[in-house]
Amino acid sequence: MKVSSFTNGQQDLLAKFTQWFSQTPERSLEQAYQAALKIKSIEDDYFKGSKILTDSASDSEYLLSFVRVDFEKELSVAKFKLAEFKASRFVIGGSLSSHSPKLRFVDGVLAKYISEPHATAALVPSQTGNSDSNKVQAQSYSSAIDVDIKADDRKGGFFPNSLKKTLGRVKKELNPKSEAEVVKNFHSSRSQTSTAIKFVMMLILVPLLTQQMSKQFLVAPIVDHLRTEPQSQAFLNSEMKEEALHELQKFEEDLKFEKLVNKAPEIVSPQIMEEKMRLKAEEIVKEYHVKSNSAVSNVFADLLAAGAFALIVFTRKKDVIVLKSFMGTLCGDLSDSAKAFILILGTDIFVGFHSPHGWEVLLEGLAGHLGIPASRNLIFLFIATVPVVLDSVFKYWIFRYMSKLSPSTVATMRNMNE
Repeated sequence: MKVSSFTNGQQDLLAKFTQWFSQTPERSLEQAYQAALKIKSIEDDYFKGSKILTDSASDSEYLLSFVRVDFEKELSVAKFKLAEFKASRFVIGGSLSSHSPKLRFVDGVLAKYISEPHATAALVPSQTGNSDSNKVQAQSYSSAIDVDIKADDRKGGFFPNSLKKTLGRVKKELNPKSEAEVVKNFHSSRSQTSTAIKFVMMLILVPLLTQQMSKQFLVAPIVDHLRTEPQSQAFLNSEMKEEALHELQKFEEDLKFEKLVNKAPEIVSPQIMEEKMRLKAEEIVKEYHVKSNSAVSNVFADLLAAGAFALIVFTRKKDVIVLKSFMGTLCGDLSDSAKAFILILGTDIFVGFHSPHGWEVLLEGLAGHLGIPASRNLIFLFIATVPVVLDSVFKYWIFRYMSKLSPSTVATMRNMNE
């Protein structure tokens, strides 16, 4: 009984392995096809559908530093999986017609990055034309792929990475072109820094100028023209009305005090007092009418400024990539203690013990800027939820990503918090 069950288990295992191996060509080709799609997506997004340049001296050089890792990874996957497809199909056999569309696409993408003379030859035999010639081209293409894969495999080797880095540094220093490369890298870094700083200034100044200019010359004149009756439209909400009433009461108390201490002898009758109160009330109404118009204008001007910011981000994708790369380089150059200090300072400001007071001031100022009544209940609800969510997200980010990117920074943060 035990022997038969053992034999059945072996047969099931063999059947599963046979099924898995029989699906290897389709699986390998699908993975190569997906990698080729990602390479094509990089070409379309960052190089206008052209070949990805790895040695360009133009502005694409520092853009490539951001996408190089993804490109090289997908290129290696595509070449390796294509070679796996060829090997498995050679063993299993079968018709090639069902794989023709994906093979043609993978061939068209990889042909740009193979240095052999016949690299651009089609891998799949065409329905029209000489089949022998196509086979020769396919073999040439395959040999180029195999050479690249063997070269990639030799990168591992049995030598430690530190020894490889040392030998690579010595080789680089002995290279007669090393000085030119250093100068080239310096120009590239300077161009990247200049582009990033200009883009940051654009992100700050353009929305700010858009908000101020549109409010002054476009939105405010329209609002003033539509809101022409100060008495009926002076107050946007009840809080503004309460503030105006409190100001009028304070003015009345000041007049009575001056009358009592004989600093205002002209105030001798209730009629004069009432007249002064009426003039002050009219002045307050005009003042709050201007504030209301300004608040309404701020709403539309802020929307235009946000639109200008979004337009810059969506139309300057290359500059966004440069800025990300620059910020990554800048953060990478900081010491672990500096990184930990910045992270602790940011978290204490937004999610720390004293952050509720800052959020309260910020939300009240925003409400006054937009002419919205500052509801205390809504503000307290916001303070009770948003900082907690931000704190949870930040802790998850540290646990999931920061501990892998810079473990020493996380350890420094823990020591500083303790």
